[in-house]
Amino acid sequence: METIGSKQLYSLLSKSKSAEATSNTKVRKDDGHTVESYVELAQKVAELQFRNRDLVFLFRGQRSDHKNKQRNSSLRPSLLRDRRSNLAYEKLLDAERLLMERYTFTGKERIARHQALRWSILQHYEVCGTPLLDVTQSLRIAASFATDKSSEQAFVYVLGVPHISGAITAHDDAGLEVIRLSSVCPPEAMRPHLQEGFLLSEYPELASLGQKQHYENHELDFGKRIVAKFVFNPNSFWQQSKAFPLVERDAIYPPGASDPLLSLTQKIKSEIE
Repeated sequence: METIGSKQLYSLLSKSKSAEATSNTKVRKDDGHTVESYVELAQKVAELQFRNRDLVFLFRGQRSDHKNKQRNSSLRPSLLRDRRSNLAYEKLLDAERLLMERYTFTGKERIARHQALRWSILQHYEVCGTPLLDVTQSLRIAASFATDKSSEQAFVYVLGVPHISGAITAHDDAGLEVIRLSSVCPPEAMRPHLQEGFLLSEYPELASLGQKQHYENHELDFGKRIVAKFVFNPNSFWQQSKAFPLVERDAIYPPGASDPLLSLTQKIKSEIE
């Protein structure tokens, strides 16, 4: 995967007053740029989008800032974080097989043909670890995902991709694939639509765990696509954002009755565990 900002990257570091030219590594090592409200976050993201006009922004919210050995912010897919990766990959294969056998919704033929689409459903519905990373096109959804009212810190990462077109966009030069969940999941499944979900993958895809051996750990880290890292206090942040309230969990995760794909994936999850 290509490191973002090889040409020119504008971002906001912890002490920045406005967007400045910097590097992906500096952004990842930094503590993060503090914002006090959702409106301030949106304004600063707008400034970064104007400055980095060749990139399309996607967002990820987390409750903590995970670091690698170099003390850089790290965004690694769940499968590649699992120390028992062989067992995790076997689970993924089992889940994939069961999904193909039991999938009765719209687009069954597409699901059977494309592994990336099967992995996308398994990842988004948290069935098992995959080589994919969940992100969203909605800044507000990302900030809501990051929120833990018992914590004084939350993080929103701004990730940049070259462009998005169609259900799956492959970027050969960047070594990146972008999957739009609303074009992958059937219309019966509301969750990916409500979350405005996308997934990021290595390109070419890791078709087997053996392929991982051909990459260094830092190459399989979507931290390489971070444009900016924002930090906020969840309690005061939303209190000052009355016009843009927190998206509550029930809205992000609709119950099974309104999302039949959830029922299927949860049955598969229980069988492979």
